[in-house]
Amino acid sequence: MPAFRYTVSDVMTHTAVAIGREASYKEIVELMDQWKVSAVPVLEGEGRVVGVVSEADLLPKEEFRRDDPVLPDQLEEASKAGGVLAEELMSSPAVTVHPDATLAEAARIMARKRVKRLPVVNDVGMLEGVVSRSDLLKVFLRPDEEIGEEIRDAVLAALAPQAHVQASVKDGVVTLRGSLRDRALVPLMARAVHAVEGVVDVRMELEGQPTGAS
Repeated sequence: MPAFRYTVSDVMTHTAVAIGREASYKEIVELMDQWKVSAVPVLEGEGRVVGVVSEADLLPKEEFRRDDPVLPDQLEEASKAGGVLAEELMSSPAVTVHPDATLAEAARIMARKRVKRLPVVNDVGMLEGVVSRSDLLKVFLRPDEEIGEEIRDAVLAALAPQAHVQASVKDGVVTLRGSLRDRALVPLMARAVHAVEGVVDVRMELEGQPTGAS
């Protein structure tokens, strides 16, 4: 039985708050406050994402309110301080993700680009939803029983069907107990269990294998 893999489409918010190019600075701030979001995608046409306005794009208006000299590395931010419309404030092209991307892929994009939210777009760039950091953490809400069942069916049954290994799960932490003749399978089994969605940590107690060999 193959392991089930969550994708962005499983956790994203399908009803996304978005704006057009002509949205004003104040409208954007009010919308973010109303919906408690830190960024909104900018759309044109029938829903193609052309940029994103985030809190970071809005803050220069306050940061550069005074007439202090602007340093060379602040030019881009300073230019946004005079923006009043979404098309002047937005970061473009938008950093996006596809709905069939894995949660790990989305997390890597967020970390690399230092963003908190990603517009989810289809193959032609049309908005389908938004995924946030908190959405990616939803996978850790999986019940322990469900995680344990997947480990038994998709990992233990595949890697060591004849071995006497049992898996228990408590608060997302998996403990494998029992005997395993082929010791070369231990690191492979640990990696496979770690890959199961919702697993927080793996502890191995296999024929004297020390706890925490994850």
